[in-house]
Amino acid sequence: MSRLWVTGYRGYELGVFDNKDQKKTIIDYVLKNELISEIESGVDWIITGGQMGIEQWTIQVANELKQEFPDEFQTAMILPFAEFGSNWNEANQATYNQTKLMADFTAEVSNQPYQSPKQLKNYQEFMISHTDSALLVYDLDNPGKTQYDYNRIKEFADKRPYPFRMISFDDLQNSADEYFESLNNGFQDE
Repeated sequence: MSRLWVTGYRGYELGVFDNKDQKKTIIDYVLKNELISEIESGVDWIITGGQMGIEQWTIQVANELKQEFPDEFQTAMILPFAEFGSNWNEANQATYNQTKLMADFTAEVSNQPYQSPKQLKNYQEFMISHTDSALLVYDLDNPGKTQYDYNRIKEFADKRPYPFRMISFDDLQNSADEYFESLNNGFQDE
């Protein structure tokens, strides 16, 4: 069994506030390609959290990939604490609840509502100890909340085998160029 932890920027950190935003289209394209590569390499579980942004988009993209890879992988949404997202606005809670239903498995590391940062540290420890590698949509030159996960993953990987890959803003730009070039080539072929 091979389990991949996927995390990254929140939507607002990327300036994405709408599912029709071109940036989200590119991120979905990148996530799809990365997840296909991981699935073809033997990943059985794609595990992420419930944060708005990369984590929820990962579950959504993986759910779409189940058409292409129906029996090859499962998804899990692991939450740091009970009542996660309960303070979000109604629209964000609705999206979260719909996305949560797409996951094959959901659980909370702590059965208590948020009480302290210790719950977030416990969440990181759970994710590291229950996965074999990580994929982060994160750029060290553009700090965000994912910095905490990156720091813990890097610290862990420095001491034992735990491969992780980062998708930077340059990687996203290269993928955007590739995506739009493929669209343009499609129009030229017609």
